[in-house]
Amino acid sequence: MISERAKRISPSATLAISAKAKAMQAQGIDVVNFSAGEPDFDTPQPIKDAAIESLQSGFTKYTPTSGTPDLKKAIVEKLKRDNGLDYQPSEVIVSLGAKHSIYNAVLATVNPGEEVIIPAPYWVSYPEIVGMADGKPVYVHTDESTGFTMSIEQLRDAVTPKTRMLILNSPSNPTGGVYDRKQIEQIAELAVDKGFYVLSDEIYEKVIYDGREHVSIASLGPDIKKLTITVNGFSKAYSMTGWRLGYVAAEKEIVSAMDAIQSHSASNMVSFTQPAGVVALNGPQDVVAKMVAEFDRRRAYIVERLNSIDGVSCYMPGGAFYVFPNVSMLYGRRFEGNEITGSDAFAEYMLKNANIAMVAGSGFGADNYVRLSYATSMEAIAKGLDRMAEAIGKLQ
Repeated sequence: MISERAKRISPSATLAISAKAKAMQAQGIDVVNFSAGEPDFDTPQPIKDAAIESLQSGFTKYTPTSGTPDLKKAIVEKLKRDNGLDYQPSEVIVSLGAKHSIYNAVLATVNPGEEVIIPAPYWVSYPEIVGMADGKPVYVHTDESTGFTMSIEQLRDAVTPKTRMLILNSPSNPTGGVYDRKQIEQIAELAVDKGFYVLSDEIYEKVIYDGREHVSIASLGPDIKKLTITVNGFSKAYSMTGWRLGYVAAEKEIVSAMDAIQSHSASNMVSFTQPAGVVALNGPQDVVAKMVAEFDRRRAYIVERLNSIDGVSCYMPGGAFYVFPNVSMLYGRRFEGNEITGSDAFAEYMLKNANIAMVAGSGFGADNYVRLSYATSMEAIAKGLDRMAEAIGKLQ
């Protein structure tokens, strides 16, 4: 018999559609894949060289559960340099990607029945992770009118005596929404006043546009720092999605609890990837800037093209590498007798009739939208949008 906990878990919508697209491509079908949340650039060569050198030198054995001393030291220095955060190595733990970091952090801090506030649209795994800890997700809904960011009034209304945590993701997946300094300060003040944790998912911190400032909430003072669990990793900034390296910086008590959980689940991270992480953090960062500049070019193009399509409205994202267009004006239209009833039906129509893979907004708690990643070539973006416009034109 399958456990009740397992029965409650929904498979990742993003991974599911990406798998469908890759299966179609393996059959020789020319699919434009807008579903993948990973940079299309290769991992920088110095990072790969560090991993190869580690393998060749025999660095293939167990490491400390929480990460090698060298990598934790590099993370501490990065947090100080980039985010204005002072942590000791004992307050840092390395995990199998930011997703694993979030899972361990929630498991270490959230008790059964306690509430976790999640702004919506949200990354698909947040509610599922909270559910696996037997916590209760509480959603605060946002839309493009506020840049997909919640107001402090909305957050205040959502807080109850059972509130244990807020999950804050800025820049955001799936919307690209970015909270400004004033908003972050207001959130910090409320968290300190009410005494709830803030899990700050900062995995897209480097992918930010138009001169916007990324603000780490833990940097705003000692009181909020004690309540903050800062999550980051290597996958987005350094195009290391398959390397599975993420980390948390938090109070020692929280990190120790995560260490205990990790010791019985993953033991330690892959040994030879950790020296590569050191090189990523300590090496030249110009490769990151070049990648973001290219994302910025694609962002402008894809938003302009989407807004030119009848029935589609797209907000200009402030960060990450996703657009989250509103396609609800197309709901009720039909093709060959099949009605577009929501984002799932729209995404299915695009995959079957235009060979375009995108992720339905329903998985992000926002059924009026779909998510497209522009972490793919400009050629693919142009081809996909041509197909999308043509397919929408066939709807009646």
